[in-house]
Amino acid sequence: MVSREALAPVSVTRYRPGPAMLVTAAFIGPGTVTACASAGIGFGYALLWALVFATLATIILQNMAARVAIVTGQGLAEAILEAAANPALRWTIAALIFASLAIGNSAYQAGNISGTAAGLKLLGAGTLSPALLALATGLLAAALVVVGKPAWLEKLLIALVLAMSLAFIGGLAVIRVDWGAVLSGFLPRLPADSLFTAIALIGTTVVPYNLFLHAASVRGKFAPDAEGLAASNLDTGLSVTLGGLLSMAIVTMGAATAKLTASGAGPLDDIALRLESLFGMPARIVFALGLVGAGFSSALTAPLATGYVLAEMTGGANDPVRRTRIFKRTALAVVVIGTAFAFFAVNPVELILIAQSANGLLLPILAAFLLWVAARRQSLGAFANGPIANLLGCAVVLVCAGLGARLILRSAGLWP
Repeated sequence: MVSREALAPVSVTRYRPGPAMLVTAAFIGPGTVTACASAGIGFGYALLWALVFATLATIILQNMAARVAIVTGQGLAEAILEAAANPALRWTIAALIFASLAIGNSAYQAGNISGTAAGLKLLGAGTLSPALLALATGLLAAALVVVGKPAWLEKLLIALVLAMSLAFIGGLAVIRVDWGAVLSGFLPRLPADSLFTAIALIGTTVVPYNLFLHAASVRGKFAPDAEGLAASNLDTGLSVTLGGLLSMAIVTMGAATAKLTASGAGPLDDIALRLESLFGMPARIVFALGLVGAGFSSALTAPLATGYVLAEMTGGANDPVRRTRIFKRTALAVVVIGTAFAFFAVNPVELILIAQSANGLLLPILAAFLLWVAARRQSLGAFANGPIANLLGCAVVLVCAGLGARLILRSAGLWP
């Protein structure tokens, strides 16, 4: 059971944004903007409760992933594979991780780059074609991934998160919000035909690859003791809560424009045009700036996470040169594949929504692996999950699995 000291509070006045900001930078991407704007336009404030659940679930799972890494000194993939003594199980887990990260993140990267290009176009770069904007974004991301140092990449991502905060939360100042209706959205309910969107909201927030990214980024940042874990918990709580507020702000923007007829320009352009027609050019610029920050931050974190995981799985614990080489090549491959999809104008919006829902279905499997590792006293000793942590983790897994099962049954015509 985790000791009380491990959960002791750390003064917020001493807080500085840390590795958990990478989690926020990762999950506030074009997928989040699309899913949240679509939720607001289609269902008003009715699905805000899903974001509250997703934010709390993210904090619970990310804290576990960070604790495993801090105490063991291993990445999450390393810890999971080491705990799997059976070779067949180990290969199965490795294949699942590879499929969900290496393949999935390459697909997400197309949406990240396309979303950044869409934001640049809204800011006035419309004289350039979407393909050229996507190519320029991809080249910049590739350069940063290849030559960037982890320390200043982290600072860049923190800056992008803070810029997004000013854009999306600050954007509420230029629109008229019905706060009574907002509060009603925190009562759990599923309006007709909203299940797919609710799962997308959860899937876009509780992102499986963030578990691995966070674990890789906290190693060496916090001491493996009670005070270090408390500082990590504070970092996670504040960073992820900020991300949850950003998502809710985007839903609110969508809901505020829901009464307008769609322009037919596509969801990302459409929400910007709706905002402009209701609240003027400043609202459109605010949304575009947020979209650029969301897209580019995720365009960096998706390849970084994939590179970390593949290096952990194949690089060899005692060969840092080989691990670095695998990390760089894997991250670059994700950027290149995503840029190619974006350059050839594969429509990102439908892919993003489908991918986010698939994320919500995949999450219970990876979260179950995390719970298993976080509860192992052989690795974590006194810092292994206690009954409360296990109960909260299981609740998150069960709710996500239930939503996913209902979606599958409805798709098969077995659920009304």
